Amino acid sequence: QGLLVESGGDLVQPGGSLRLSCAASGFTFSIYTMRWYRQVPGKERELVALITNTGVNTNYADFVKGRFFISRDNAKNTVYLQMTNLKPEDTAIYYCYAPTRLGVWGQGTQVTVSS
Repeated sequence: QGLLVESGGDLVQPGGSLRLSCAASGFTFSIYTMRWYRQVPGKERELVALITNTGVNTNYADFVKGRFFISRDNAKNTVYLQMTNLKPEDTAIYYCYAPTRLGVWGQGTQVTVSS
């Protein structure tokens, strides 16, 4: 089935930076396009960024372009989300997702941007 474990969420001031990590196990990580999503209570989960299996191609939601950067290390079975110039509206629970046959979600990591 697979397992994803996110980490790195924290309370940060506006303009600050964080790096989220998502460690994968139980499936062949290197063949999947990996995605980061985020969700605010009461709202739908939204796609933040994705990265293809080799890491060559990435794509970002308009609201994070130029501020967030997704990367991966297939040797470590880990995908990252580097977040810079954080804004209060980036406050959310961030999830990683692997599109395996059944789909695998992590448990999420809380990012709070506040002064």
